[in-house]
Amino acid sequence: MSAQFEKLLPTLVHAGVEFVLVGGVAGIVHGSARATYDVNIVYSRADENIERLASALAPHKPYLRDAPPALPFAWNAKAIRSGLNFTLTTELGDIDLFGELVGGDTYRDLLPHSFEVEAFGVRFKCIDLPTLIRIKEAAGRAKDREALAELRVLLEESQRSD
Repeated sequence: MSAQFEKLLPTLVHAGVEFVLVGGVAGIVHGSARATYDVNIVYSRADENIERLASALAPHKPYLRDAPPALPFAWNAKAIRSGLNFTLTTELGDIDLFGELVGGDTYRDLLPHSFEVEAFGVRFKCIDLPTLIRIKEAAGRAKDREALAELRVLLEESQRSD
């Protein structure tokens, strides 16, 4: 199921969830033409934010992506505190929640490398292009390596137009 970005991101913003958009949707914000089918965010691990995140997604039936249907899974603040990173499917589409990225970056680490974006009637933080490139390099997955060439060209073009 592809994510309904126009519903998923406002759901998080309206609930007051503190997050930075990363991944393919962040690439699209920077001009990437690559298709993506999920939303990737790095969320604040502060207790109040975990509570807001749990409450925001709960009505949309979050479940561990690719897990067997009968697997017992409760989506709540306790589950989030007990874990760190979650790949979920919801009624609004797929979302990957990262408490920490490969390489150790957390929400606080990424804040200075983010900027405000207005989309879908809300404002939220998105990772800057140099940091997105660094994150994708660190992840080292085949799909990230494929995206890097385009992202580097976008960075060169943006630096030329500055």
